[in-house]
Amino acid sequence: MAGKSSTDDFSLSRVPAEARLPMWEVLLVRIGALTALSQFMLGAALGYGMTFWEAFWATMLGSVVLEIVSLLMGIAGAREGLSTSLLARWTGFGKYGSSIIGAVISIGLIGWFGIQNAVFAKGIDEALNGALGFPLAATLTGLFVTAIVIFGFKWLSWTAKIAVPGFLAVIGYGIYQVLRDHSFIELIHSPHPGPDLSLGVAATMVAGGFMIGAVITPDMSRYCRNGKDVFWMTLIGTFVGELGVNMIAVLMAHAVGSDDVVTIVLQTAGWLGAAIVIFATVKINDLNLYSASLGLSNLIDSVFNKKINRGLITFIIGVIGTVLSVLGILEKFQNFLVFLGVWIPPIAGIMVVDYFILKRGRKWLDESRTKGRLPEYSESINPVTLIAWALGFLAGYFVQSGIPSLNSLLVSGIVYFLGMKMFDTSKQSNLETNENVN
Repeated sequence: MAGKSSTDDFSLSRVPAEARLPMWEVLLVRIGALTALSQFMLGAALGYGMTFWEAFWATMLGSVVLEIVSLLMGIAGAREGLSTSLLARWTGFGKYGSSIIGAVISIGLIGWFGIQNAVFAKGIDEALNGALGFPLAATLTGLFVTAIVIFGFKWLSWTAKIAVPGFLAVIGYGIYQVLRDHSFIELIHSPHPGPDLSLGVAATMVAGGFMIGAVITPDMSRYCRNGKDVFWMTLIGTFVGELGVNMIAVLMAHAVGSDDVVTIVLQTAGWLGAAIVIFATVKINDLNLYSASLGLSNLIDSVFNKKINRGLITFIIGVIGTVLSVLGILEKFQNFLVFLGVWIPPIAGIMVVDYFILKRGRKWLDESRTKGRLPEYSESINPVTLIAWALGFLAGYFVQSGIPSLNSLLVSGIVYFLGMKMFDTSKQSNLETNENVN
């Protein structure tokens, strides 16, 4: 691929035009990030505590938020051919600020990798009646996903071509079974079987559940050929993944009277269906590991000025995530991941404002893009960015009304915009003062 090692996958450079992919290939990977067991669990939780139409509007509200963030981040990533953490160097964060992003995103995604690997391993072990035992199953599944990710986006696309149709086929068969035994109209109008879930909390669950995925959209969209491809990739991916899977899971939860995903799938599609749905977890897990490796590649390059092959980084963090899942440490890691759910969205708020409104680094990006290279200059770090990031996090963490991840994103974007305007005004005033003195 344009002289690059297949395992490096343009981790520290632009994705050239000849390496870009058809929209449907990137779309399959995107849908794979949403058509996973965790998404089905979310839909079942909504159905357990809400009526069909309440769950529909909660999903729509959360999906619109995700689509806006994904589209804007995705367009920037496609135009520049850069991953989220690398693009951040020229969109408000600077060289060292982008390394912090790489660290934060990587820690969060390695955590999710371990948790999802545990889910995958438990499902495989149960399907084999405990023949492997959880430690061996988790080791095998973790190393299996790591091997896929080492070979880059092409292999992610390959697994999506298997996992996504398999998952959708099982869900389709499940809804067929449900509708064969229940009236569709009755299910839509039936009361929810569990305790009430409010619209605000449900929309928060939908938007917050995939907000990190929205922020790292450039990791995928950098392979898109143009902005139109990004639009359809994010729109179809979000609404098929969020709206489609959620509403099917809502109907199944109503029919079975449970939010236990394994019970629902077992009752509708049997053990083979359960195994396929659990296998689809591979699709989200390889993306977790892939984006984590991109973030760490940028961190090592920024801080230590060393370029280490992304494949080697993938292997190391894949082994770490696998070991942690085997040890069971990551079951206690979920509170920290919720914490990251309001720590990561401000990144998008700042990057979108800088790239589309302030356009501070666009001149460097435009000039270097025509040459197919990275800009030769980037600021080291921007204190206004760090303040906006911190205030955005505090808003998301402490403000209880609304959607926390959206609160943190909006506050960070507004604070960054106002802060940079004040900083530029102050700098201009100082220049004029010095000129008058001279």
